[in-house]
Amino acid sequence: MTDTDRERLRRTFTEAAETYDRARPGYPPHLYDDLAALAGAGPGCQVLELGCGTGLATVPLATLGCRIVAVELGAELAAVARRNLAEHPQVTVEIAPFEDWPLPPEPFDLVLAATSFHWIDPAVRVAKSAAALRPGGLLATVSTHHVAGGTEQFFVDVQDCYERFDPATPPGLRLTAAADIPYDTQESPGRNAEQGNAALPGAERFEPPLFRRYTRDLTFTTRQYLDLLCTFSGTRALAPAARAGLLDCVGRLIDRTYGGSVTKRYLTELRLARRTA
Repeated sequence: MTDTDRERLRRTFTEAAETYDRARPGYPPHLYDDLAALAGAGPGCQVLELGCGTGLATVPLATLGCRIVAVELGAELAAVARRNLAEHPQVTVEIAPFEDWPLPPEPFDLVLAATSFHWIDPAVRVAKSAAALRPGGLLATVSTHHVAGGTEQFFVDVQDCYERFDPATPPGLRLTAAADIPYDTQESPGRNAEQGNAALPGAERFEPPLFRRYTRDLTFTTRQYLDLLCTFSGTRALAPAARAGLLDCVGRLIDRTYGGSVTKRYLTELRLARRTA
């Protein structure tokens, strides 16, 4: 992804803040159990969250008692996050790109990026996260993968809708099984053994990462699934006519062939890397 594409696509999320808040399913409860056990997320823990969106991960962390500074690029998303966090005065939501946001003098115990780290400039994200952390602090990144499972035939059939209305869709695309999704080693110290690429700037300031993974199936009605699609950057980046055609095609398929609901399988990965002294 080029810098121009990254900037253009990441700004599409703020166009649908209320839909994003309503449609996105959030993260598995066990993820927060692991953040508490492995990263000390709880009362007194100082957290910097990158790209909080509408607060899908922020609210559960605040409920654990964390003190949070959340940095969000989109003003509309930040407004919804502040509304959702109104009962948690220990949380501050600031509007800025993380790349430009000035770090406070006091370091954080935990830097969290939930499905947002890949939207931050690769030349900045790891090194600035390291600068934000105290020695021994943890960088936690969460990624979400749509994997094979659930209503499997639907995801075969819906490929036709994407090939008709989204020119970026590879022909014959199929979902990958969760067991075959590689671990996110892109930010690891040294070199990426799988890809042979040099690590991103700042990776040498972290110990090798620890991973936790969670798989779950979630069922959506036709309306819920179409709302979910409207929160994806690829859908939002389509021309209006193509986007309308895609949503109509998908909605008709769910209603006519799958009885008005489909089940989607998610793989969520938590990656924890400790900052060296």
